[in-house]
Amino acid sequence: MSTFLIRLAAALSFLAVALGAFGAHALRATLDGRGMTDVWNKAVFYHFIHAIALFVLASIFGSTSRGAAWLFVAGICLFSGSLYAMALTNVRWFGAITPIGGLCFLAGWAWLILAPPHR
Repeated sequence: MSTFLIRLAAALSFLAVALGAFGAHALRATLDGRGMTDVWNKAVFYHFIHAIALFVLASIFGSTSRGAAWLFVAGICLFSGSLYAMALTNVRWFGAITPIGGLCFLAGWAWLILAPPHR
């Protein structure tokens, strides 16, 4: 399981870098025109931070922190994913999904407070 989580974290980190570059270059005019550059950047930031956290958890602690790891994955998908969708489509109701992802991030961190990983 930890090898899978490491690969997933690496893929999510790769995707965060790619989406950051894509937003800064190929989507710049579109995002600026819609006033969504900050939304895109926030999505990339939270995506990257939690992908790195997932990588650290999987690399150092293996599968002892699976619950927190999966909450981080869900948070990336829901929080960052909804912001990416909103920035690309300019459909504002995607923003209603964002807090659910934020709660997943919080729950993942709370998981680590209550049940810290061990080797």
